[in-house]
Amino acid sequence: MRIGLSLPHYGFSLPGGEPISFEAMADRAASAERLGFDSVWVSDHFFYSFARYGGDPTPIDALEPLTSLAGLALRTDRVRLGVLVLGAPFRHPGLVAKMAATIDQASAGRLELGIGAGWLREEFEAFGYRYGTVGERFDALEDALAILDALFRSRGAPVTVEGRTASVHDARLLPRPVPDAIPVWVGGKGGPRLLRAAARHATGWNVVWRFTDEWYRGKLDDVAAACETVGRDPASFRRTVGLYALLGEDEAAARAAFERGRAAMPGGAMDTDPYERWCEETLSGTPARSLARLHALDAMGIEEVVVAPWVLPFAIPEPEQVELFAEQVLRPFRGGG
Repeated sequence: MRIGLSLPHYGFSLPGGEPISFEAMADRAASAERLGFDSVWVSDHFFYSFARYGGDPTPIDALEPLTSLAGLALRTDRVRLGVLVLGAPFRHPGLVAKMAATIDQASAGRLELGIGAGWLREEFEAFGYRYGTVGERFDALEDALAILDALFRSRGAPVTVEGRTASVHDARLLPRPVPDAIPVWVGGKGGPRLLRAAARHATGWNVVWRFTDEWYRGKLDDVAAACETVGRDPASFRRTVGLYALLGEDEAAARAAFERGRAAMPGGAMDTDPYERWCEETLSGTPARSLARLHALDAMGIEEVVVAPWVLPFAIPEPEQVELFAEQVLRPFRGGG
């Protein structure tokens, strides 16, 4: 099983509220590579907002993901470079395919492409995109998946796809991506329509950032049903997850880390969140507890876990959390101690 790291790329992501910059993100990517992580990941927003947590709704700085990954391709050597997840309505899928193929070439075949339906209404409206209904955003997601699937499998041959929101006509993806079929992950909670779309057109499914093992085992039945509906062998359908990971070297330190995170959570959204439930739903707690859950996820067939070392995604306000995870969880998981 691979272990990835979510990178800081928002205005809240760095220690002490330091302004976000490409250089700061690239430094954390290089550090992750040195520490032994297998991949680094960004997400996709025109801006972020704490309104969903009951906090200040003021728009928060955000780096654009695809141009960020293009830059990281030249600043890293080994780690895979991923996005969880692109908002399908924001870019024509033909353009996404072209950008992805170029990033894949720049990185010597290290790109991982996640796609989702989008959810932050304010950014849609601020940048002139129609928010629409959930069903309409899923239409855009399904069109994007169909077009990306066809172009990535085309080996440069002409592709025509007529979608409800986007189409291509005799489109050729040239030059081709390095491995042709760039991995495409569909991100979401795993409802029937999303899983059917993923089973039909994608490499697999990704879900983030909190859930129990019991919940996930139940979703595996839904994955099998989706694959059966579209005539796909479930064994070919791959699964990745993202999870928060807030650690302490012993139980007292782990609880203290949790309390720091809970106090920093916007809008008091974690005020009633008990420590034990947080640990059960994430990779948090002592290193031994985190390591045990990694092994349980590995046994369920999850091929990659993306670690978010805080109570918010894509934030590293305590860099020592990353180092602790690498030394006392990642290294032992690899058999290094």
